[in-house]
Amino acid sequence: MASKRTRTVFFPWERRSLLLRGGAIPRVVLGVAAVLLFFGLIGLRSREERAAAVRATRASILDTYRAISSYRADHGGGCPKQLGDLASGGYLHAVPVDAWGRPLRVTCPGRRDPAGFEVASDGPDGLPYGLDRVE
Repeated sequence: MASKRTRTVFFPWERRSLLLRGGAIPRVVLGVAAVLLFFGLIGLRSREERAAAVRATRASILDTYRAISSYRADHGGGCPKQLGDLASGGYLHAVPVDAWGRPLRVTCPGRRDPAGFEVASDGPDGLPYGLDRVE
């Protein structure tokens, strides 16, 4: 007696490739992709956090610059001896700090403009005039 063969019809979207039939290769590929995605998101988050800190520091620098300009206008062009003078004189609410909690650095007279002044932050590493300073 002849064996009866059952024919099955598959539509193209119903067929599964050999790799997706529960083999170990897709699990390895998915695992590697998950690890790469995880580290990519960690790197993206740290980059965005640093960019946000730089933006906040630049805003603090701008406020301090305006306060020092007002102070100089009121005091005959003289610069404040320390940043606390801006807060005690009513030009700022508090002593200005950067996003990393360190006070801003004021240079008066300025290095580039001897008649002016400069306000900068030492940046994330805190080294004076380091390579990652924010101006």
